[in-house]
Amino acid sequence: MCGIIGYVGKDSAAPILLDGLRRLEYRGYDSSGLAILNGSGMEVRKCSGRLQNLRTLVAGSPIKGSCGISHTRWATHGPPTDENAHPHLDNTGKLALVHNGVIENHQSLRNGLEKNGHTFRSQTDSEVLAHLIGDIFDKQTEGTAEMRLVDAVRKALRKVTGTYGIVVVHEDAPDFLVGARLGSPLVVGLGKGENFLASDVAAVISHTSDAIYLNDHDLVYMTGEDFKIESLDGGSVSFEVSRVEFTEEQVEMGDFPHYMLKEIFEQPDSILNAFRGRLSDEEASAKLGGLNLTPQQLREVDRIVLVGCGTASHAAMVGEYLIESLARIPTEVEIASEFRYRNLPLDKSTLIFVISQSGETIDTLAAMREGQRKGHRVLGIVNTVGSTIARESDGGCYLHSGPEIGVAATKSFTSQVTVLALLAILLGRMRHLSMAAGKQILQEIRELPDKVKTILEQSDRIRDIALKYLDAEGMLFLGRQFNFPTALEGALKMKEISYIFASGHPSAELKHGIIALVSEDLPSVFIAPSDSVLEKNISNIEEVKARKGPVIAITTEGNEEVARIADDVIYIPPVVECLSPILASIPLQLLAYHFSVAKGCDVDKPRNLAKSVTVE
Repeated sequence: MCGIIGYVGKDSAAPILLDGLRRLEYRGYDSSGLAILNGSGMEVRKCSGRLQNLRTLVAGSPIKGSCGISHTRWATHGPPTDENAHPHLDNTGKLALVHNGVIENHQSLRNGLEKNGHTFRSQTDSEVLAHLIGDIFDKQTEGTAEMRLVDAVRKALRKVTGTYGIVVVHEDAPDFLVGARLGSPLVVGLGKGENFLASDVAAVISHTSDAIYLNDHDLVYMTGEDFKIESLDGGSVSFEVSRVEFTEEQVEMGDFPHYMLKEIFEQPDSILNAFRGRLSDEEASAKLGGLNLTPQQLREVDRIVLVGCGTASHAAMVGEYLIESLARIPTEVEIASEFRYRNLPLDKSTLIFVISQSGETIDTLAAMREGQRKGHRVLGIVNTVGSTIARESDGGCYLHSGPEIGVAATKSFTSQVTVLALLAILLGRMRHLSMAAGKQILQEIRELPDKVKTILEQSDRIRDIALKYLDAEGMLFLGRQFNFPTALEGALKMKEISYIFASGHPSAELKHGIIALVSEDLPSVFIAPSDSVLEKNISNIEEVKARKGPVIAITTEGNEEVARIADDVIYIPPVVECLSPILASIPLQLLAYHFSVAKGCDVDKPRNLAKSVTVE
């Protein structure tokens, strides 16, 4: 979950590394640091806290040099302290390493190195790897320093159990970077007279749009003029140079105070991009050519498993309702971290979809590989082109949402649900869904971007509602049918950026224990659009009001009955029931955003969280 960028070229490395870390800070912000080869040795600057602390440190003690590595950390082994910040040095202090991942056998490796006289300065597993590589390097005598370093990295990684994305530099091999990956993303950025290594292409987008996404067990070494990619055992590998599909401007905040708000307001465009070119009026269906399945193969599917984590799992739950409602195919949702360790009975007619914004989520990636290992076709629904899931899956769909920097997922959720709706229509039209019903849903999908805009126009009013409840220490989120997952997602948004207790439930579950929490001090947020279960939701709202619980309701424009009993109402435009989660989720995003900002929380960098979960 940490951010890495390495640079070798003609220019001063420090400004490039610091700017790259700024773009990667969403991947971890417990501490940061850099190491630069200055021509006569290596200088290191690192400190705990946000990236600004490192900027201040470097401004007061500048470093010259055109080759270096840097890192922003999300702590796993050891607390966020100066000593535990990366880069880590080997026992001689001449080798520096940055690492994303977990070295599972670090303790046994540490014990062996300590017996051989090594002294460790941190509590991290990563420092052990730096010492191990340095120890092997120092014992080698043949060949150039550069190739000795490559060989030392190769031999050290063969002794490692766990996951890694690493970049290494050494004083004896100036203007030379070595990188490798297993389970944690690493990207090569190709410039003119300069090259880069990063955990995310966003870190180098201001310098190059040409990238190579490394595969597991790949090892790369480079100068500013050249690079070579090999397998960990020294064999040749094939690779493809990809063109990054987003621009530098898309990863900037623009006029918005936070990335989260920017991405909430981008949803008219991101939803449009999710269905653009994928609607077929002639067939009253959707076109999803990336599935790599023939119509006959799709008709043979008799069970679907949707796999994801966090927000992606909530989108999958909406997808379960969509596919079962429109296509009548039994569908279930599995949390990726559970799926990978279960022995789920699956027959040959089961189709698996893994859902991940980044395409690098470690549990989702492992779930995909587990499904493939057992002979099942696994398709991906991802946003990041070139990601590991996109490359290793058997087919799938891109979201085309553009970069999502805010840690709290917003536009990726609505895009995932949109793509799942297209999938449900496609499968439904191959079975029982009528042409008339298909055309109606297609038209409703086309209208979504404009309807989202009308919700966004209520942002100031939603902020006023949020301000009324700033003293609340918790909130309940309740919905039924298609909007039960919406309630879960609303609760997740609130808890992850405001740090208050929040939980999502089916509305009818109130009577099965949850109503014991209702009080004058605990607001309940009901998602109650004008749908087939509206009357049931109204009864549940009445139950809360009878116990003096405050109610914030999200309902359809013109619904006077809900407005009569709720304390505060946020309206969404009319929409077919199966698409209502897309519209209903946006007021919940704005409510959580304004509530958290008013409480003084850093919504883009919530405590203890990082955007991409790449360690188990």
